[in-house]
Amino acid sequence: MDEKPHWRGINHLALITADMDATVRFYHGVLGARLVAHLGNGAFRHYFFEFGPQCTIAFFEYRDFALAPFAKPAGVPDHRAVQFDHLSFNLPDEEALRSLQSRLKAAGCEVTDVVDHGFIRSVYFTDPNGIALEASCWVVDATGRPVDYGDEVLFSDPDPVPAVEELRREGRLSQLPATHLV
Repeated sequence: MDEKPHWRGINHLALITADMDATVRFYHGVLGARLVAHLGNGAFRHYFFEFGPQCTIAFFEYRDFALAPFAKPAGVPDHRAVQFDHLSFNLPDEEALRSLQSRLKAAGCEVTDVVDHGFIRSVYFTDPNGIALEASCWVVDATGRPVDYGDEVLFSDPDPVPAVEELRREGRLSQLPATHLV
């Protein structure tokens, strides 16, 4: 397991909407994420919005299937949301972050003030489907450089899980979990 995959970012994150029209209007219209592809059949629609080269967010809209609406703010625990909290989009700098914040406000969307998390700055908002969204810019870019697990700016959990201690000590993980299809 020494050779690692050559990741090129996220191809797409597949989310669900009960209203594809409102989703297109928000993601393409408000956020400016181009609708770059879609497919569909008698059972569903599947639309893709571009957030960077080869990086998309995709939505399914299921036909003849009623969805129970669900919404929660980012970072707030809810027993109904055990696998997904929020989605954060990357922006190049704080100027772009503030520009998006203004764009959201101009479209009538509620958005937070800029939140300083130390190594990133963010704003939080919600899409028409109730999905908690974040837009962030790196203050200290943790990507594309060697990892230093002793860097207290990037690794500030005072009680890290054992796997992190193992990475810090050994530079690798000795145990990997097996998974099963559901």
